[in-house]
Amino acid sequence: MNIFAEAARLFEQNTPFALATIIETKGSAPRHDAILLVQEDGRTQGTIGGGMIERHIISEALEALQEGRSRVVKGSMSRTGKDAMDMDCGGTMTVHIDVQGIRPDMLLIGGGHVNRAVAKLASDLGYRVTVADSWEPNLNAKLFPPNTQLILGETIQDAISQVTIRDNTQVIIATNHEDTAALPAILKSPAHHVGQLASRRKVETLRNKCLELGISETRFQEVRTPVGLDIGAESPEEIAVSIMGEILALSRGKAIRKRSGKSASLSSIANRNDNLVVIRGAGDLASGTAVKLHNSGYKVVMLDLPKPTVIRTNVSFAGALLNDSGQITVEGITARKARSVSDALSIINDGNIPIMADPDGQTLRQFKPAVLVDGILAKQNLGTHRKMAPVTIALGPGFNAGEDVDAVIETCRGHNLARVIYQGEAEPNTGKPGTIMGYAEERVLRAPCAGQVNPEVAIGELVEEGQVVANIMTDSGNQQVITRIGGKVRGMISTGSEVTSGFKIGDIDPRGASVDHATVSDKARAIAGGVLEAVLKLSTY
Repeated sequence: MNIFAEAARLFEQNTPFALATIIETKGSAPRHDAILLVQEDGRTQGTIGGGMIERHIISEALEALQEGRSRVVKGSMSRTGKDAMDMDCGGTMTVHIDVQGIRPDMLLIGGGHVNRAVAKLASDLGYRVTVADSWEPNLNAKLFPPNTQLILGETIQDAISQVTIRDNTQVIIATNHEDTAALPAILKSPAHHVGQLASRRKVETLRNKCLELGISETRFQEVRTPVGLDIGAESPEEIAVSIMGEILALSRGKAIRKRSGKSASLSSIANRNDNLVVIRGAGDLASGTAVKLHNSGYKVVMLDLPKPTVIRTNVSFAGALLNDSGQITVEGITARKARSVSDALSIINDGNIPIMADPDGQTLRQFKPAVLVDGILAKQNLGTHRKMAPVTIALGPGFNAGEDVDAVIETCRGHNLARVIYQGEAEPNTGKPGTIMGYAEERVLRAPCAGQVNPEVAIGELVEEGQVVANIMTDSGNQQVITRIGGKVRGMISTGSEVTSGFKIGDIDPRGASVDHATVSDKARAIAGGVLEAVLKLSTY
């Protein structure tokens, strides 16, 4: 199939993809004019040639898809130097990666005058619009923008049952007389964003009906009703502007005030940022901190790389960015992958922790957190500074408390573990792992070469000295990773991770079966306690 035909098909199906196009070459490049299509699941069509350079471009395209932003990538087909790809061709290649993101879904329940006006605006703004109704004259295709999906049911519930509703689908309910049937049906779906066109008097009727049908008060309160910004709208077109204005404001994390004088559910969270904590990094220590803060009543958002290289994947919320399900549960707390600030606020509203692929913290200006915690554990400061939030805290070495951040938490095992430092730095990184039963470096599993990791054992398994625990796949073959000690697999990097030679891919605990590998570690709990202490001391809520 032609690449452009495939791109058109994916676009029509609302499936994300990226087009990588060569825009400049110098010297001996394998191709000078080519396009590569990359899907979110790694499938490709076409080629830009060049082995390692193409592999690098595919990896960059997948990251760009995770971030939802296009980028320009440069690669040098040489062994050394800037952007070197460990190749011998000698040329350079510049590639533009164009991300075609998912168009947001808009489901309009009822095809009356207001929703017709909403459909026109939503279509112009890039939404994929579906209209569901039980009265056929309301679904005249001439009344709606081209490509609007029209669903007719014998009843409004029947029409709704024919629609695929996702958690990020925007739903607007505006029927003539079927709202009391439509709203409960929608509230039983995964939709987080539900707006109801109704008078204040009708809101109470809807509430009573929903409670009667087993819908919780909490779920009902998530509905934006009366839907739309208070702009004095009267005509269907004006009401549509108020509705789409509210949707756009919420999607950008803006605080809005409802007509009743109460803030909308999503915006109220953005407005009540006095207990919002953003954590950079989502490995095991950062996740232990998130568990502590979440259980202490704080709203927590986590930011990490699109494909984090965490080791203790089963107790790291970063797993939500790695798992096909887009979520992970640690000690009864669920983290879910968020694609936008609005999506993240919805996840918080559900009592969960959102995690976003945002390693540079570009969403901080929208979240406006009261507290920022740097839990990247990079042993150096990757850009965190005190202007990012009223209170800034960092874990481990690489930060100076009082200059870079407000407080540093000691992460080195020993008498000072988890000590809160308000002036100065944590102990420097020794590069040596902690000792357990006399074993230190022997516990660590490292890649013998660069390549892709294929684990042979899972976290929690018992292994014996000399056992093959993983293979590093390279172009020239596989190299085995063999454990030097017996014990329980406490950490193992996710399948398919690209690593360099010497990169830590896992660890073995010599204590064996007695070790609890499924919960937050003692070290993480201690550090989390230090973070909570610093938050309480430094905050002025």
